[in-house]
Amino acid sequence: MARKRSWGRPVNGVLLLNKSAGMTSNETLQKVKRLFFAEKAGHTGSLDPLATGVLPLCFGEATKFSQFLLEADKRYRSTFQFGVTTTTGDADGEITGEMTAVGLTRELVNEAVELFRGEIEQIPSMYSALKFKGQPLYKLARAGREVEREARRVTVYDIKLLAFQPGPQAQADVEIHCSKGTYVRTIAEDLGRELGCGAHVSALHRTAAGAFDESAAVTLQTLSEERGEQRAEVLDHHLLPVDTLVAELPALELPDASAFYFRQGQAVVDSRVHSLGDEGDSVRVCLESGGFLGIGDITDDGRVAPRRLVAKLV
Repeated sequence: MARKRSWGRPVNGVLLLNKSAGMTSNETLQKVKRLFFAEKAGHTGSLDPLATGVLPLCFGEATKFSQFLLEADKRYRSTFQFGVTTTTGDADGEITGEMTAVGLTRELVNEAVELFRGEIEQIPSMYSALKFKGQPLYKLARAGREVEREARRVTVYDIKLLAFQPGPQAQADVEIHCSKGTYVRTIAEDLGRELGCGAHVSALHRTAAGAFDESAAVTLQTLSEERGEQRAEVLDHHLLPVDTLVAELPALELPDASAFYFRQGQAVVDSRVHSLGDEGDSVRVCLESGGFLGIGDITDDGRVAPRRLVAKLV
């Protein structure tokens, strides 16, 4: 059987994209992948179509390390609209209930917001991307099915009320710093329930994912305009190095001799290992002469064993 011919060119690195509203994360990814004419690409956690903001995209060898960003904490700015509930918990859903929120005050909302600070439990929305028996919940929801979901513990490190506009459909602007797996629309729904008037997310913007913040993010429109009729390589200057995904890990620079065995999948000895962490801790492994090799784990006998390697130096 003939081998399927690959499409695109080998591209390695991380693109910090400022996602626009109205598209899914995958639709955005496919458009960017075509602009870069990239052979392999993936995103690091979905943003809802309604949402905008930081969406790091991984190309080539960087896809091997995307899990580190999936595990990272996130920061959001969001607008909660009170008095209206929807099927999805955001403005993209159908209205399921309406109740006046005319009695809400900034003080009441600020007091209730504090209940969501710290470790909390959330029941994921049926319109989330979590899977049930291999099927995303949102697909089941669109088919009219609802399944039981277990509550999950997440952490809200900080939540602030930035602004409040009173009225029958009062609005609150909030800023949230939370752990992975936290659903902002679930916070909105639970807050509306706590205040007795219901609520949903009318706007959501992710300002940071891990160490990546919006200040360095580029829009799809900017990429498209810059590419124009030129070759895809004109966009490569936007790519961050692959190891920026693991930049927070302590670095171990290996001499060429040790690096050879490390790249062959063998644990290597290095006198500096004990100063970098304890058994089971991960380190970012590079060549002394330059080049990212991958990540390794510290073993009980003080060596570093390969955990995930790049196919070639990047």
